[in-house]
This record gives sequence, structure tokens and C-alpha cells, in this order.
Amino acid sequence: MKIKNKGRKIYKTKEKNYYGKSPVGKAFSVGLTVLLIGGIGFLGYSAAEPIINYTKKKGDKDVAAVTTTVPVTTVDENGELLPSDETNTVNSQNPAANEQYRAYALSAADLSSTETIRTALKRVPSGEDIQYIEIPLKISGGKVYYASSVNMAAMSGAVQTPVTLYDIVSTVESAGYKPAALISTFNDNILPATYPDTAYVTIDDGSKWIDNNLEDGGKPWTSPFSDSAVSYNADIAQEAASAGFEKVICSDFVFPEFRQSDIAYLGESVVANDRYMALTSAANMMYESIVNNGSSMMIEVSAADLLKGKKDILQPMLLSVNTMILNIDLDEISGGVYTADTVYEFSGTPSENVDKMLKLVSGDLADFNVAVRISGSSVTISELLKAKTEISSYGYDSFVIG
Repeated sequence: MKIKNKGRKIYKTKEKNYYGKSPVGKAFSVGLTVLLIGGIGFLGYSAAEPIINYTKKKGDKDVAAVTTTVPVTTVDENGELLPSDETNTVNSQNPAANEQYRAYALSAADLSSTETIRTALKRVPSGEDIQYIEIPLKISGGKVYYASSVNMAAMSGAVQTPVTLYDIVSTVESAGYKPAALISTFNDNILPATYPDTAYVTIDDGSKWIDNNLEDGGKPWTSPFSDSAVSYNADIAQEAASAGFEKVICSDFVFPEFRQSDIAYLGESVVANDRYMALTSAANMMYESIVNNGSSMMIEVSAADLLKGKKDILQPMLLSVNTMILNIDLDEISGGVYTADTVYEFSGTPSENVDKMLKLVSGDLADFNVAVRISGSSVTISELLKAKTEISSYGYDSFVIG
């Protein structure tokens, strides 16, 4: 239930010189400097290697080794440094050598059969070097768009289509693309209707919490504090990874909107400062399941959510995942984004709105590799592609269209 707030703001948019030393003294000074630099370099390398090995995440690709030439330093008989054209070649690590991700996303409506998938693949824009096709296997709300063998998916009525993962993967690969799975996690209102232990429950009698009155469309949410809910999402992710999806993108690591009255029912844990640990723990469990089955994982976050302050999942020191997909849904932001004291208006063209949103939220993702998804069913493909050109000025070259 939205609470009106008054007074909202509208967002408009020395170099050292050595004197008086003898030749021997100069030579000694230079020699000592060279030894000191060499010693520091050795210690630095010795310390850096175990740190790099420790911080490298499982499933990450090695950064590319590049060769760098450095000048050889020579000293004359008086101890003076002399210029030299001679060089040595050394290896260094290039931290910018990240894999590009260029994808096109299908819709849930495209997954009713292999034929509808083939038809949808004909819409992939040419000239964009698209390599991956994102398949929405589980969408926000909890519906599952493949014939899942996960028991809880079948028993809860979440499964919406008979098409198999094998059919999806083979159809995408036959068209010359690589399959990527898109899986919504905790924005799930279907699972807790059948399995109450996966829902948020009240602290007094353990009854299922809903986000509004029943007559106003209130619904339960899947809780990251529930072991059963976390395992369910991990099972869906494992099923996708083991079926041949090269990448698994997991979205909706979010909490519902809690009113003060909800906190009285649910307890302070749902709004505690450390609640993000439930999300990061769930994400890391899914990461292990995905990587152990030969795939890699990324997390998708909503640009509108970030603007509203919903950033719980952005914990780079805790997450095993290091790539975020920022979803700028042009439909979602077209009516403005409302926070407690500000209205952010997005009334420009798709390109202008993408640029404006990136100015507002790109800083939140500074600690991650980033791909930008530009989506919206009310916007044409040509408009999405034109808006996509805005991302390069922010240093991004990976994208998802649709």
C-alpha cells in the first residue's frame, strides 16, 4: 500500500636534485636506489600473488596477460643515469580485459513451444554482434516457463509451458546463439501459496504474511530467510546450468515494501541493517550450484529499485558474483520513480531517459563489472538500439536488448 508524502521535490533534470656529491657518492646513491626499488618490487610481487589468488572468484576467467616494454637504466663512470634505447619486456595483468556480453532477451510469451521460440529468434536485430539469447525461465511473480522437474515448481502450479530445457537450448544453439537463463528469485507469489514455510510469517502465530489486504489484491512473498525458498531457487538455477545454459542471470534479490504495521507483525529482522546477508547468502548458494554445473552467474538489478534505495544485494565484499546487469525498464520509469521525498521524472525520449538514469545510478555499481539491459514492451527495437548507444559514454560495452 502506497503512503502519500507531502513536499516531494521534483528532480530536473618535485622532483629532487642532488648536489655536491662526488662521483663515487653518486654511483653509490644510484646503486642503493636500484637495490631498494628491486627489493620493493620483489616484496610487492611476493605479497600480491597470494592476495590475487585469494580474491579471484571461482568461475572467473583469468585476465589477459599483456607485454609491456620498460627502458633499461644505465649508469656512466661518474654515477650519472644515462638514457637508453634498450628495453626489457615484462608481463603484466590487464584488469580491463573483461569478456563482453551482448544479448537479446525473449519474452515469456515466446516460450510456449519450440516454434514460437524459432519465430522470436527471427526478431534478433542484426548488426549488433549479439551472441547470447536470454530466456526468462522464471519471471517476477513466480511463473516458470519450462517443464521443470523441480517438484515444488510442479506442485505449486508455477509451470506454465510443456517446452523442455533441452528443446530451448537446442533451438537457440541451432540458430547460432548461446543460451542464457533469466531467473527471478524472491519476487515470487506462487510458491508460498502452496508452501507456507517459504513465505514471510508473523512472529506471533507463524501465519503467512501478505503485502496488502486480500480485497486489495494482497499476496504473499517468498522469503530469503526461508531455507526452503533458497533451496527452491538454487534447484531451478542448477537445473538450468546443467541443461547447457552458458550463463544464468538471477534477478529480484529484493525485499517487499514493509509498512510500520508490517514490522509489528514480522519483527525487526525484516528491516534490520544486516538483512542484506540473507540475500547475499542466497546468491552465493546459487552461485555455487551454477558454477559447479559448468555455467557462470550474473545478477540483474532494477535501475528503478536502485533509485528508490533498494540496494541490499550490492555487497561486493560478500558476493561471489562480480557482474551486475542494470535493467533500465523504460515502461517502468515512464510514469516517474517515486521515493519518500522526491519524484524523478523520465519524460524524454528513450535515449534521454537511459542517459538520465545512468547519471543517477551508475555510481552504485562502481565495484562491479556492468552490463546494461534496456527493456520495455512499449518501445520499438529501433528505439531500444538507439538508446543503447548512450551506455558507451559511461564506459559500458556489454548490453542486453529487450
